[in-house]
Amino acid sequence: MASAMVTSFRLRPSFSAATSPSSSSSTSNVKPRPAVILPGLGNNSGDYKKLEVTLGEYGVPAVVAAVSRLDWFRNAAGLVDPAYWRGTLRPRPVLDWYLNRIDDAVREANELAQGQGLSLIGHSAGGWLARVYMEEYGNSDISLLLTLGTPHLPPPRGQPGVIDQTRGLLYYVEENCAKAVYTPELRYICIAGRYIRGARLVDNADANVDSDVTVGIDSGEGISELAIASNKKIGSSGPTFRARFVGQGYKQVCGRADVWGDGVVPEVSAHLEGALNVSFDGVYHSPVGSDDETRPWYGSPVIVKDWIHHLLE
Repeated sequence: MASAMVTSFRLRPSFSAATSPSSSSSTSNVKPRPAVILPGLGNNSGDYKKLEVTLGEYGVPAVVAAVSRLDWFRNAAGLVDPAYWRGTLRPRPVLDWYLNRIDDAVREANELAQGQGLSLIGHSAGGWLARVYMEEYGNSDISLLLTLGTPHLPPPRGQPGVIDQTRGLLYYVEENCAKAVYTPELRYICIAGRYIRGARLVDNADANVDSDVTVGIDSGEGISELAIASNKKIGSSGPTFRARFVGQGYKQVCGRADVWGDGVVPEVSAHLEGALNVSFDGVYHSPVGSDDETRPWYGSPVIVKDWIHHLLE
């Protein structure tokens, strides 16, 4: 199946059984599949407590993989691997600790599932680590992989000024993990955010594009499932320092600075061919530094209500 096209439109909030916490669990005798939440790089389990509560309001029981911020220092073990310096690092054994945490969470969620399958929700690096887990441990228990701001694609090889920060890990995932699918048995849904457009360090012909305007959540208006922000020109002022700074981060991920993204991961890198690819306007990358009112992240209630139906299907 080809990559889903992302189109532009907005919807008023809907309070149907698919989107209302108070009604979703009362209109069907089928209990939603349990979900396993996989933290992103540098995050800990506590960062996802509110998302866990929000999912519970829709009747979706959730288990967060047990990860602390200090756990991420385990990745330093990769520094002694010659493959790290060659840029050909593999997920195992350096990330075995994280894969084991996923497996522990999956086992716990399976006790709740009673044979009906599970949903994996991978935030940031948790999304591609979920793909590694499914490749290494099997996916027979998994019915849905939903990724939130995951950098799925490796950066282009040999491009000046671009350094593969994963030291080969994303190349390994691309070359060795199963391709994304969207079938009744297993669905891949990749959600990206369009919070800020990056900019190049050096001004160019597009310097008058407003690269630092975010699309907020207007009172009484929801963010649609497939929403795209338009690029507006304001005056003749160039991109802000913030846009240039963010753009340099985007460049390390996808090879380009002047693209839209969630402030950390470019939109183009968060989508996968074969998956249902979704983009939300005004969505920030991380629960750390987010604000549910003015800077919502993927797990903020106002955003969850527009992707929760995927967990209830």
